[in-house]
Amino acid sequence: MVLRGYVPTSEETLQTLAALRLQSLNSDFSTHAPFPRLEELFPPHVLHARLPPPPHRPPTKCRGARLRAGLLAGGLWGQALAKQRAERDQRLRGRLREEGASTMAAIVEKWKLLQGMGRPEAMAAYMALVREWPGFGSTLFDVDLHASPVGCGPQRLWLGIGAKAVSLYKPGEPEPLDSFCYGRISSFGASDSSTFRLSVEDRDLLFETSQVEEIAQLLNTYLASAGTQRLPRPQEPPTSSPTLEPTVLPQGLCTAAGPWQLRPPVGSSHT
Repeated sequence: MVLRGYVPTSEETLQTLAALRLQSLNSDFSTHAPFPRLEELFPPHVLHARLPPPPHRPPTKCRGARLRAGLLAGGLWGQALAKQRAERDQRLRGRLREEGASTMAAIVEKWKLLQGMGRPEAMAAYMALVREWPGFGSTLFDVDLHASPVGCGPQRLWLGIGAKAVSLYKPGEPEPLDSFCYGRISSFGASDSSTFRLSVEDRDLLFETSQVEEIAQLLNTYLASAGTQRLPRPQEPPTSSPTLEPTVLPQGLCTAAGPWQLRPPVGSSHT
């Protein structure tokens, strides 16, 4: 969960979690202790986010210019551009190695501070940090929301399914955009093999996802466990592709979430 980026928190806390994992695996720091690879301790996407974006090349406007560009690309200019791309890729790989080495050094320094901490204590501290995220315990699914309020385009969201509620998160944001307890869910089901509909009271939420079946099964499990008086009945997928009406989302779905305040770890935790 942490390594996949599903626990939004600061780099400092991610480094502390990595140090606690090392303490749990290897006990006190030692130069002879086996070192896992960095990607087994720290979310790789955080390092990649530090790299500069690729240069933007404005589109060629006229057909003649495109033709000339194509002819040049097949000759010396094409070779020069390929060389430039190779050199840039090499610089990015070098930068990534530097960022990785710097991050590992910071993790090791935090690991040294944990000397004397036992494995159970390290695991407890790790879990205590992770549990501070409000969405802890939920299963998160990457979904595309295809109907949005006025002023918002299609959104990539996390659909969090927990024991007490279903929540919508903007990826990387700690607080949910909206949450629905199971008593408010009137129905759910597949519109087709990759589209999932969730009806909350008089509102319909429509998501595109490759995990329709997993979402439906998990919702069924939690609804049965919750023992609600009126269980929503899963909708059977239609035999032909339906024309779906625009959905209405909960008010404020596009508003930004507030920051998640973490307590500073003391001496400082589910991957």
